[in-house]
Amino acid sequence: MYPGEFYFEDANFKLIYDDTFVALKQFEEKTFDMIFADPPYFLSNDGITCSSGKMVSVNKGDWDKEISVEEKHAFNKKWIKECYRILKDNGTIWISGTLHNIYSIGMALEEKNFKIINNITWQKTNPPPNLACKTFTHSTETILWARKNLPKGKYIFNYNLMKELNHNKQMKDVWTTSVTKPSEKKQGKHPTQKPLEILERIILASTNVNDLILDPFCGSSTTGIAATKLNRKYIGIDNKKEYLNLSIRRYEEWKEKEK
Repeated sequence: MYPGEFYFEDANFKLIYDDTFVALKQFEEKTFDMIFADPPYFLSNDGITCSSGKMVSVNKGDWDKEISVEEKHAFNKKWIKECYRILKDNGTIWISGTLHNIYSIGMALEEKNFKIINNITWQKTNPPPNLACKTFTHSTETILWARKNLPKGKYIFNYNLMKELNHNKQMKDVWTTSVTKPSEKKQGKHPTQKPLEILERIILASTNVNDLILDPFCGSSTTGIAATKLNRKYIGIDNKKEYLNLSIRRYEEWKEKEK
């Protein structure tokens, strides 16, 4: 499945320390049942934002520094092309983003022969305020759900389960939750960490038990924690050891709770 050495490997939770483009090329074609990606937003431009009631820098790291539109789109097309190759024909890909990158991602998906299934709007109940007071409060993110654009293409959608989870009503494409809870950051913080609730819903909607899930920009591995809780298999990739070590601590915390 993966010829290289894992940074961490335990049961169905595995981590790779590498540049994602290097790692993705080592997987065989049609390996994964589902991919979730939360790629760089490229919005670290020395501005300010609000976190926990305090004024802080928007800068997240070298991996998120603002780049040109052309560079951003080339980056997105490159990793999405690799994801197409290693995704099973009946698999799907979910990609999270904000206005800073999601329009490039939507175009890149179509250019690399994906078909967008849904445009999910994640509405945050408690977003940080806009300190500049020059725009509306940024309270949503977009999650694109796509499949391969194949003739008569089939994919997994557990419609009845989603309906059941939504009080027996058809689930809409607007999902409302709080931002990531403090209880999910006990082992450390990642600047773009998603709520566990969002990843659990994504995984339940589009995979089955024992399916293999990839996160090519795994950060603190919320995808992996959700996958493990739901009896799926997980591989995460990141080029920052600090985030991989955070992933390991979160995974071990979850295992301890399950004893």
